[in-house]
Amino acid sequence: MSLRFFGWEVTYDDESPRLELGASQQPQDKGIYKMYHGTSVANARLIITNGFQQSSGGMLGKGVYVSRDQKKAERYPLNNNPSDKVALELRVRLGRVKRIDTDNHPMQYTWSTQGYDTAWVPPNCGMKAVPSGLEEDCVSDPQRVKVVGIAKAPNTVLAELQKLVADSLTNPSARDDGAPDACSLCKRKTQQGSPHIKQPCWGCGQNICTLMTKHVCSASN
Repeated sequence: MSLRFFGWEVTYDDESPRLELGASQQPQDKGIYKMYHGTSVANARLIITNGFQQSSGGMLGKGVYVSRDQKKAERYPLNNNPSDKVALELRVRLGRVKRIDTDNHPMQYTWSTQGYDTAWVPPNCGMKAVPSGLEEDCVSDPQRVKVVGIAKAPNTVLAELQKLVADSLTNPSARDDGAPDACSLCKRKTQQGSPHIKQPCWGCGQNICTLMTKHVCSASN
């Protein structure tokens, strides 16, 4: 027995309600938030010039650790002298957010492999790993995070860092907001390093992506 291939039609629930960041700050644009990251003076120069890199690990696994709370960022690096602490102001495209609000949460380290772009630890959630009670976030893809200003820095390097930021923002080759690439066929975003699989339709030979919402095979006519 053989079956003829006619195509498919599906509906995705990307716009369905999901638990995301609270209402303490309205996004500047859909999914874009002002956030902060604390680092050393030397690392601040590297980040502004070359962009963020994924951390090797942390409380929420690999990613870029940020917060909407500037006070949280100003604490880092924890053991550095105040003269070697910089709080970077960021524009962050959060994407799909997973709330992690309990110790030993089953997705504490695996959220990025299950379709989420950001992990969010709400303020005062009681997690022992966050004794400060201040909000913490981890963004899996560094390209979603862009430095747009200096929130706090020692006076000795403030002007230098501000100029580096200004230069980076006027660089026409700089990628804005870490906007994800879109598949040319299904128009849906692709994950970093994981392009969609494209192949010819078995019937009509048209190039298709398996995540397309609809495909009608012309060979069925």
